[in-house]
Amino acid sequence: QVQLVESGGGLVQPGGSLRLSCAASGSIFSTYPMGWFRQAPGKEREFVARIIWSSGSSVHADSVKGRFTISRDNAKKTVYLQMNSLKPDDTAVYYCAAASPRGWPRTYDYWGQGTQVTVSS
Repeated sequence: QVQLVESGGGLVQPGGSLRLSCAASGSIFSTYPMGWFRQAPGKEREFVARIIWSSGSSVHADSVKGRFTISRDNAKKTVYLQMNSLKPDDTAVYYCAAASPRGWPRTYDYWGQGTQVTVSS
């Protein structure tokens, strides 16, 4: 079982920055991805980025490429999402997710509770 707890959300002005954290506990599957997703009101959940614990290999959605960076600290079992040059369209609840052999690549099996990010002046 994997437990995920996100933190770091908040209110920020356009052009500002935030760093989200996702602390994992339990059995981590090091060769499977950890991902960040977001969901804005009235919209479907959207993939943001993912990273492999063991290799650090990462993928970012086109909508955030060049502005957001996913990273991980294996010793702390924590995944980060550094968000720069934030736009109002980035406003959403951001979720951390963990894949496992059970569901990957169809789905991520474990999800955090989400953290709200609001970009507004």
